[in-house]
Amino acid sequence: MLSLMESGGVAFVLALLVTPLFIRFLHARQLGQRIREDGPASHLAKEGTPTMGGIVIIGAAVVGYLMGHVGTSIPFSRGGILVMCATIVTAFLGLADDIISIRRSRNLGLNKRAKFTGQLLIAVGFAVAAVYWVQTKTVLSFTRFSLPGWSLGVAGWILLAVLIVVGTSNAVNLTDGLDGLAAGSATFCFGVLSVIGYWEFRHFNYYQLPTALDLGLVAVAMVGGCLGFLWWNAAPARIYMGDTGSLAVGTALGGICLLMNLDLLLVIIGGLFVVETASVILQVISFRSFGRRIFRMAPIHHHFEIKGWPETTVIVRFWILSGLLAALGLGIFYGDFVKIAKVV
Repeated sequence: MLSLMESGGVAFVLALLVTPLFIRFLHARQLGQRIREDGPASHLAKEGTPTMGGIVIIGAAVVGYLMGHVGTSIPFSRGGILVMCATIVTAFLGLADDIISIRRSRNLGLNKRAKFTGQLLIAVGFAVAAVYWVQTKTVLSFTRFSLPGWSLGVAGWILLAVLIVVGTSNAVNLTDGLDGLAAGSATFCFGVLSVIGYWEFRHFNYYQLPTALDLGLVAVAMVGGCLGFLWWNAAPARIYMGDTGSLAVGTALGGICLLMNLDLLLVIIGGLFVVETASVILQVISFRSFGRRIFRMAPIHHHFEIKGWPETTVIVRFWILSGLLAALGLGIFYGDFVKIAKVV
């Protein structure tokens, strides 16, 4: 427990203190966000706000994760190292996208094919390493590896893992459209995962996951990084996480859930990100099939903005929804634990 507190605390303080220094650094070099031309008109005033804040989030999380092992008996695990490595590599992919966007002075960085190829390669590398290096069980899981416990085989599980990692990475990226929305929502998700990681560690005989506590350290380090950054990212934002942060945060979320055997529970814990992504998919299908839009603008947070909701109202209400869904996921996990504990 102390190691979890140390990991999260160090990441939080580091992100809190370093972010304003990073803001000054970006301001001095005029490295600001470019606003999409087809977005809400109210967002045009945000043009030039420093971006690439994901460097601070991930940097603080890495330091927090490392510090969580200092002075403790908790060993580094292959699972924790793998998630951290995948997160860092994805952050570099997002950084390349942000830098290109700034240099071209428009809200377009890497083209879709290049970005997707990068995400795909990272996801495949993660999935293969998870199976052959971490020895992750290749079954379909909900709250534990034995529920439902359907064997997917190596190829099937790798395919599932690739879909989840790429999907969550893009889902957080889509959600990162309002001040603090993605950072705040991700904090709820990682907070729940840190609790689950500790619980799986304490009840190893039920979950048989030797990397659980180390994955919990990764999760709580991400909580600290996101919260410390959110202090400066909350509306009105003084800095944005950019693709550097959103793509990496999504990769961390998907990677932790996969290695914790929470494949299907991820849909509930990260329910807000699922809703945001679904709104974009439905909008595209409806427009291409029927020539009509379901929402005034997608992702769905922009729909409510255009309807007249103040930005802060949309953000807070979406945070509430995210928190409730994450809590529901934790409740389902605990409910299943009570059930198997009675059986045993």
